Amino acid sequence: MTEPQIAVGILSGKEIQFSFPDEFISSDGMAISGIQQAVYRKGKIYWQEKEYDELSFTPQQTTSSFFELQDVTIGINFHWERKEVQRFKGELKIIVEDDKLTAINIISIEDYLTSVISSEMSVTASLELLKAHAVISRSWLLNKLRVVNKLRVENGELRVTIQPDSVAHSQLSTLNSQLIKWYDHEAHKNFDVCADDHCQRYQGITRTSTSRAIEAVSATRGEALMYEGKICDARFSKCCGGAFEEFQNCWENVRHPYLIGQRDSQTTNKLPDLTIEAEADKWIRTSPVAFCNTQDKKILSQVLNNYDQETADFYRWKVSYSQEELSELIHKRSGIDFGKIIDLIPVERGTSGRLVRLKIVGTLRTLTIGKELEIRRTLSNSHLYSSAFVVDKEYKEEDRKYKEKEQEIPSRFILTGAGWGHGVGLCQIGAAVMGEQGYKYEEILSHYYPGSMIERQYK
Repeated sequence: MTEPQIAVGILSGKEIQFSFPDEFISSDGMAISGIQQAVYRKGKIYWQEKEYDELSFTPQQTTSSFFELQDVTIGINFHWERKEVQRFKGELKIIVEDDKLTAINIISIEDYLTSVISSEMSVTASLELLKAHAVISRSWLLNKLRVVNKLRVENGELRVTIQPDSVAHSQLSTLNSQLIKWYDHEAHKNFDVCADDHCQRYQGITRTSTSRAIEAVSATRGEALMYEGKICDARFSKCCGGAFEEFQNCWENVRHPYLIGQRDSQTTNKLPDLTIEAEADKWIRTSPVAFCNTQDKKILSQVLNNYDQETADFYRWKVSYSQEELSELIHKRSGIDFGKIIDLIPVERGTSGRLVRLKIVGTLRTLTIGKELEIRRTLSNSHLYSSAFVVDKEYKEEDRKYKEKEQEIPSRFILTGAGWGHGVGLCQIGAAVMGEQGYKYEEILSHYYPGSMIERQYK
């Protein structure tokens, strides 16, 4: 295999504003520089008073030239969502997609990874952590490209992998109905990956590539995690909460032997069976020893952005909602009016204690929802830290009885939770601690992906 080039979808809109500080060559052979604008009109791209089905711009000086894109949205649907001007190396391609324009960056995989590692990690991160992250980011991408290319060959087009279980279409008014969804990285039709956290965070050369990030990518060039001859689907999250989650509990019902439930520590103590409610309750309400059980700001700064460092309370955390807040929130986020919320009942938990299915009991209807991200989205204005939580209820004496149905109506719900994210694969904070403790990147990867091996895919 030679080093692949990949197509990264950056932004979409009716208009795209971009600029070239140095000369680029357009697809129709013009030398272009300065501020530019492309506009969508009637299924075509309009640029410089001409009409195009597709438009591309290639740098004349490939090593130093870059282009700028205006109004790039980062953190889509997350609490840090905002727009930025961003810079990119490589080729700019503009296409028509879904009645608007999409800007795509064509770039080599190693240059892409240098940006990803610089965007995901701090300049203070240890070299071994950066090497580990370079390998898993490359592995995930190569795994995805393999799947994408296979789908293109077999079907002529891509399937969208954001999909519900068959039960998702159950009648919502039925008492025991279920809405079970999983949200995987979207299989994009016209490019390989997007630039946002929903794939991997890619910001071109907007953030200065650190010398350590460059060294980490270079030192691991072409390396990928393998299991039984196949490239691993190497997932990662911020904080597992002390226990790893298994793949099938978050996404499609496929087991990956290298993404299994175990403790995030080197202790010989066996992980309790957190699928049992009593064990999960005890685990979440306590603070077991784990690599990711740290409030060390020096370590946390390696993997957290400034706006994420306002609190260190994510290994164990609490969220409190009044009855009014929770009922309004669930209505807003789900689009379903449950009335007043009577209870939040755990139905099924995964290996980390994360809820896979949660029953919401209201005065108007009852519905079981899942999987973990659907639960997190429903119970937060952005994303709840994780679905590994237990529920406590408070009552006001004057509101203890709901007269019509004689149901007790809580005045407040307190969620006590563990971890940040889905908890599958590498735990970024745990890996940062391991790096600080002197573990080599091979040891870090072996811990988070048991049974996997590192193999070089290209030179």
